[in-house]
This record gives sequence, structure tokens and C-alpha cells, in this order.
Amino acid sequence: MKTISFRDPDFEEQLEALYNRPSYPAEIEAQAAAIIDAVKKDGDSALAGFALKFDHVKLTPEQFKVPQGEIDAAAGQLTRREKSAINTALRNVRAFAKLTVPKGWTASPRPGVTVGEKFEPLDRVGVYIPGGTAPLVSTVIHTAGIAGAVGVKEIAAATPARKDGSVHPAVLYAMKQAGVTEVYRLGGVYGVAALALGTATVPKVEKLVGPGNAYVTAAKKLLYGRVAIDMVAGPSEVMVVTDGSGRSDFAAADLLSQAEHGSGLEQAVLVSTDADMLEAVKAEFMRQKMSLPRVATVDRVMDKGLFFILARDLEQAAAIASKYAPEHLELQVKNPERMARRVTAAGAIFLGGWTPEPIGDFCAGPSHVLPTASSARYFNGLDTPGFFRRSSIVRYTEAAMRREAGVVECFGEMEGLAAHGRAGTIRRK
Repeated sequence: MKTISFRDPDFEEQLEALYNRPSYPAEIEAQAAAIIDAVKKDGDSALAGFALKFDHVKLTPEQFKVPQGEIDAAAGQLTRREKSAINTALRNVRAFAKLTVPKGWTASPRPGVTVGEKFEPLDRVGVYIPGGTAPLVSTVIHTAGIAGAVGVKEIAAATPARKDGSVHPAVLYAMKQAGVTEVYRLGGVYGVAALALGTATVPKVEKLVGPGNAYVTAAKKLLYGRVAIDMVAGPSEVMVVTDGSGRSDFAAADLLSQAEHGSGLEQAVLVSTDADMLEAVKAEFMRQKMSLPRVATVDRVMDKGLFFILARDLEQAAAIASKYAPEHLELQVKNPERMARRVTAAGAIFLGGWTPEPIGDFCAGPSHVLPTASSARYFNGLDTPGFFRRSSIVRYTEAAMRREAGVVECFGEMEGLAAHGRAGTIRRK
């Protein structure tokens, strides 16, 4: 746990260290690269070896794919309440997705010229569903749920198997409801490598989406180019901004919600303009922590990833938030809408004390797959257009082409591309 105050002589230097946090430790990339190379070289044999090594489950290639009967049986292992929660979240996420489907359009900006865009859903998408420390049922909904809602034909999911070789029934039920067409019990780096590269039993996907731990993040970065990816998103993080008007127990609970993820690389940051509120949140954090079942995971984050920042005023707090560019930003202030207008970068912004970050994780509507490690300054979260191909549309009439043929010819001359220029001038003769 670290406290930083605007009164500190090295305040800006301490903040810069926070802003420049890496997505993952540098040594992880080499380890991910070795696993990817093995999958590329040995295919299914490598996958079986890594399943045994990392997930402690013995699988043959024929067992990688979860049979339909096992998927269908998952519903019977869940309570009515669990199924209702999954279906409610899926309905909300699908509704948001359909509101944000990109629409094709055409326009005529000058006589004889038509330009526009068309959008077509991807044919085959791979979704990675983490399961190392907890079965992330909601991630199924926030990835495959969107893909299914917008018409992606094939949705292949990879997720780690449990030690008995099974996949958590809630994950399987959510996958079926979301429209997943194939489920592979393959986790971590070797799971995403299988989807991205393809093997004899796992057909290659066009795009790979979904969050993961530091190793999965490094793997997605290394696989980019062989497959499209959504973003390089590392361990989770939240920043809560308070001005003294909110409730310390709410703020502490929301900080803990990210600290409990468990890798030890997560970050939970409070920015307060009120010193008394800052101290109250600290006390609440420690009190609530002791009632959680995952205290050890929270303690790992406390060592390096828990920060309390005292800001001079809300203007400075907004500047800190914009530079930190958190995955999740909660504005527990008197006028959160006004403050949100001051913030220039964040993966998702949660307005007011009654909008905790976990509502976004589970059922609000927008995808919870969001950029981390300040990358929200230049990446967006997973969104509906990310599941589409975009093509630009151009049409010229004869008169319009004749009018601009000279421009084509001139550019051909400037760039030393004579055939390009001729394609314009031949239409002027």
C-alpha cells in the first residue's frame, strides 16, 4: 500500500511511475514465445503436453473439444437463480451490441462521385475465457455474446479444463446461450496459440478476443499479424475518484473488487480531494478485506498495486485520471457527469456511487474487455464494430473520372508510378 500526496516534493515523479506501468513483466514474453513456437511446430502434441504441465489434466487431441452432450448437460447443474443471472446479463449485453452495430452508408460529396462504407460480420472468431483463479462466466457473455448478437457465424471458445478434465458448468451454459459453436478445453498461452495458429483438431480463427493474465496478454501481442486481436489488455485495474461527498465503504468495496482477481499484478487506486475520506477508505479497505474468502490474493495486490492519492482539487484529479487512463474509472463525486467531461481517457467510466465497477463486469451492457496499463489513451475496449469487416465504397461516373484524371496523372508522376497515372489518363482520351 502506498500513499501519494500533492504536497510531496516528488509528487509528479511518483505519478509518472504509476502512469508508465507495464502491461506485464518483460520476462513473460520470452516464456510465451517458447510456448507459441512449440504449438506452431508440434500442434496437437504440444497442446496435450501443455494441458498436462499447466492445467494438470491428461487429454488426447480427441478430447480437446467439449462434446455437445456435455454442453447440453451443464444447464442441469445450475440453479434457476444462476441461469436467470446469466440470461439477464446476456440480454443486456446483446441489447447494447445491437444498438451499436455499424451501419453501411453512401454519400455524394461532389457531382458524379459516390463514397461510403459497408460492414460484414467476421466468419470465425475465437474467444478466450480465463479460468485459472475463477471461472469467468461473464467473459463469455462480454465476448461471445456480442459476436453472436451481430451475426458471426462460427464462435470458437478456449478455456482451461479443471483438474478432472471438465469445464465449469456455468461457463458451458453461458457459452451455449451466447451462441458459441465450439468449445476447447485449452487454457493460457497454449489455448490462444491453438486458436490463432490452428492445429489438426482446432481450426484457425480470424480474430482472437478476450482478456487473460500476463502470459495470455503477451501471447496475443506476439500472435498479432497471424490473427487479428482486440487489444493488448493485461491484469485488471480500477481507479476510484472521491471528493468527500460519497461513502467510504462503497469506495473500499470497489477497490477490493479488482484486488481480489489474484495474479498480484492488478492495481487499485483511490484519488481523493478530501484527506479524511482517503483515510476512511483505507480503514474500510482493511476492515472489509478480512471478511473476504480470497484474502491472500488481495494481500498480493496490496504489496505493489494499492495506491491512495491525495489530489489538490477535482481538476487535478481529472488530470491524474486522464494520464493514468484506467481500465475502470469510478467517479464517486457530487457531479460525476461534469467530471466525466474533463476526463480524456478511460476504458469505462462509472458515474456516481450507485454505479460500481462490477455492474460493468457483469450485466450493464458494454463489454468488460477493456484496455489496461494506460493503453486506454490509444486503444478502445472491445466493441461491436470489432466483430465486423469494414470495406470502403467508391464509384465514379465517366464525367467525374474525366474531371479528376489529371490529379491521378500528377500523383503518378510525383510518385514515379507511371501505370498508376496512365489508369487515369487512359480514361480521358
